[in-house]
Amino acid sequence: MKLARTAFAAAALFLAAPVLAGCGTESGDVATDPGPGSSAPGNPMPTDVPAAKGPVRTLNLATVMDTGSPELCVGPVAESYPPQCGGPPITNWAWDDQQKMFEQQGDVRWGTFAVTGTFDGTSVTVTEAIAGALYDAAMPTPTPTPSPGTTYSRGELETMAEGLGRDLPGAQGAYAADGHVLVDVLYDDGSLRAWADEEYGTNVVIVTSMLVDVG
Repeated sequence: MKLARTAFAAAALFLAAPVLAGCGTESGDVATDPGPGSSAPGNPMPTDVPAAKGPVRTLNLATVMDTGSPELCVGPVAESYPPQCGGPPITNWAWDDQQKMFEQQGDVRWGTFAVTGTFDGTSVTVTEAIAGALYDAAMPTPTPTPSPGTTYSRGELETMAEGLGRDLPGAQGAYAADGHVLVDVLYDDGSLRAWADEEYGTNVVIVTSMLVDVG
């Protein structure tokens, strides 16, 4: 009888094993593909705009908007009067230094400038500002866009662009084009581009910094 009871117990454990395994599956232990736009656990998206180690300048002419305190608008500007935009605060802006090269409506003042200064990841301290009317910029040499290292569908690229335009630190806008996602950011010291290359494949996401290192 003792032998029979032992055999019965072993059979019961064998039959229960699939049930226990099934419970583990239902608890969510099976790995799933996060899909494009979802950072893998080992490659989390950066959470902060990086600070510049040296002086920076605006990539293009930028709007300085002052509705109570000056801000540097390097992203889109709404075509209204006065215009509407936002950006990092400027710590040391003085309208008296700009020789009336700006517009004003009531207490709102704004103007277009090429700005050089420092950037601590949050605010800009200006060392030079040239009004747009006085600025003579050399035409930049076009740089070919590199071929993407990984191929995504148009829908996948649009999903990626939506997420990056919303979540990437300092993002000013993002859109899909010709097998890439083009993202404008406030400032990139190379870390945002490196993260995007690791996350999506080399040269899939083209990160353009609106503040660029001088020299």
